[in-house]
Amino acid sequence: MAIPSALSKEMVVDLPSEKPEIPEIPGKPGKPGKPEESLSPLPPSSSPSLSPPNPTPPPSRRQRLRAHLAADVTTDHADILFLLCCFISGLVDSTIYNAYGTFVSMQTGNTIFLGLGGATPDSTSKPYGWSKSLASISCFCLGCFLFARTTRYLGHRRRSTLVLSFFVQTLIIFAAAAVVQAGAVDGALNTISDDIDWWTMIPIALLSFQSAGQIVGSRALNLAEIPTVVLTSMLHDIATDPKLLAGLGENVKRNRRVCAFWAILIGAVTGGFVAEGTERMQIPLWVAGGVKLGVTVAWTCWPETKHLPV
Repeated sequence: MAIPSALSKEMVVDLPSEKPEIPEIPGKPGKPGKPEESLSPLPPSSSPSLSPPNPTPPPSRRQRLRAHLAADVTTDHADILFLLCCFISGLVDSTIYNAYGTFVSMQTGNTIFLGLGGATPDSTSKPYGWSKSLASISCFCLGCFLFARTTRYLGHRRRSTLVLSFFVQTLIIFAAAAVVQAGAVDGALNTISDDIDWWTMIPIALLSFQSAGQIVGSRALNLAEIPTVVLTSMLHDIATDPKLLAGLGENVKRNRRVCAFWAILIGAVTGGFVAEGTERMQIPLWVAGGVKLGVTVAWTCWPETKHLPV
């Protein structure tokens, strides 16, 4: 049965031509996300790390040693080490004077000997004694020049500077003792005569040079009241001190000067007894070198200056 055309037109329904909308899944803005990508787990690399950061490795032994040697030492109780140097000065000076009639530390006496040698060359019992005094004064001044400039360049309170300085002094004392011990220089006492053995200039020059390192070290650490090689000015400072009679804890500089005087005197007495007992001058020199070696070792472990936090 045929359907009328009018009815057929009314019953025709126009279907929409647009595509069905697909619901957007959260993803990038403006673009429909993909379920597979949005639901996939994050890669392991993007997950937050819960492990602590790597700690800084501890310094190596070499780095600790460098930091230890580069530290500035404290001057607290450093006067003890320079009092030992005063003992060494008395010990060595008394020994050398007994053997050669000159000093290697107390240059005031050498200056007098130098003047007497030039003014009274015929009437003195040591016609060539002035040459020994001149050698001692010259080597002492050279030592002051070199030790002072080296100390300023390396750092006057740095541990490595003090260790190097006193180690060099120790080696020089041992070298002088070895020269005498080996027989290259006469080590007998009372060898002063009208003639001169020019080989004796070797221990005189060495010991005078090393003694300069002591006074340079005391000045570098602001311990000028213990010069270790000077007595005249030290006695003046003791006698003219306005706080001479103050208590022990009230005048530290006076205490240091008095102790330095006694240390030099005890060293001189010790050198005289040892030299007379052994009749050789190298024994007191070995003892002096051993004491100075102890001072050198003490500087290696001396406390460093504590810097207050800013």
